[in-house]
Amino acid sequence: MRKSFGAHAVLKDISLRVERGELVSIIGPSGCGKSTFLRCLNLLEVPDGGVIRIEDVRVERQSGRGWTRADERQAHQLRAHVGMVFQSFNLFPQYTVLENVMLAPRCVRRRPTGETEAVARELLYKVGLAQAMDRYPQTLSGGQQQRAAIARALAMKPAIMLYDEPTSALDPELAEEVLQVMRALDNEGMTQIVVTHDMRFARAASDRVLYVEGGEIVEEGVPDTMFAAPHDARTRRFLRTLLS
Repeated sequence: MRKSFGAHAVLKDISLRVERGELVSIIGPSGCGKSTFLRCLNLLEVPDGGVIRIEDVRVERQSGRGWTRADERQAHQLRAHVGMVFQSFNLFPQYTVLENVMLAPRCVRRRPTGETEAVARELLYKVGLAQAMDRYPQTLSGGQQQRAAIARALAMKPAIMLYDEPTSALDPELAEEVLQVMRALDNEGMTQIVVTHDMRFARAASDRVLYVEGGEIVEEGVPDTMFAAPHDARTRRFLRTLLS
């Protein structure tokens, strides 16, 4: 995958294969292209070139070719398989937590209200928000709001979940609430890609960790190797700075 903003190349022929059920953490310095890569996977940012395949949907981009209606239809099909959770919670303040989780399946998938409510209640119970269903987002803690955002993404029954710094706006105690939900999803076999600065989570929960710098994957491996004995000097320098 390639992506530039003007003359600045943000992603430089970056390639990644994620197996079903893997939890992959992407780490690296700010501005290295991590979040752009994640947004390109969901086509929230349109890559300049490359191929994305999720489930049975394949989207190919060629340099210099414009974005067409056919491309947008393919993007819509691909996004149907993807749930995304952002650093900011992006919950609708005028709706209760339950209504937030019900909204997309009802409006996008045209599912009956009774069905979407039953699914939403089950998901909110799963993320530990059974007692907060009828509350509004502004009355919840940051950790609760992020867990509600995860439930909302899961309501569309995605094949893969993408997280862009899901805990960076939270203090450690609230962040742990969110991380526990992500660990539980991993145990259930959900495929997850996480852009994170939380090295503790990346080491404890990941099947694989990628270090990205300058728009390229510098190094990847299992957490114990990546954190205890990384091969590349750039990875060692980054981790030494962050963990010292």
